[in-house]
Amino acid sequence: MQIETSRLRLRRFLPRDVPDFAAYRSDREIARYQNWDFPLPLASARRLVGEYSRRDPTRPGWFPYAIELKQDERLIGDIAVNRHPGGVKAELGFSIARTRQGQGYASEAVSGVLTALFAQGVQMAVAECDERNTRSARLLERLGFTFARQHSFFEREKQVHITISEFTLTTERWATLGPR
Repeated sequence: MQIETSRLRLRRFLPRDVPDFAAYRSDREIARYQNWDFPLPLASARRLVGEYSRRDPTRPGWFPYAIELKQDERLIGDIAVNRHPGGVKAELGFSIARTRQGQGYASEAVSGVLTALFAQGVQMAVAECDERNTRSARLLERLGFTFARQHSFFEREKQVHITISEFTLTTERWATLGPR
């Protein structure tokens, strides 16, 4: 399943994405708010891209979309959707390469995915972000998400306490917000 927005193509990962994927996933500024191995060697990136390309976007579980900028057909990030069993709830997570941040691409990608999910019968979208990631929290709020709760845990590998903010958005609220 592919999703098109005015500037972006959200699609399956392809082998040509490996170098760009490894680059932004190895950027310390991007990785600090994420729960993935850092840095990401090319061999690991190749394995993940292969694994992601075989997943089914219509089944329960995580499906990562590659975010491609239409103008140059380059990977600029990813947005993952975790469809819950029953199909009425989905969780979102997103990352954009640092050089492509601040240009509205994350908002456009999230909006495109939400439009598709709600059209397919999803009733609630959930997104979480590290409380220190204020830019992502503001993006979610601009798109209509509301703060739901926080939970904390101790990350042993990083030796730090992390607080996660959870945001929710219902299909009813999305419908009242008008065109995006």
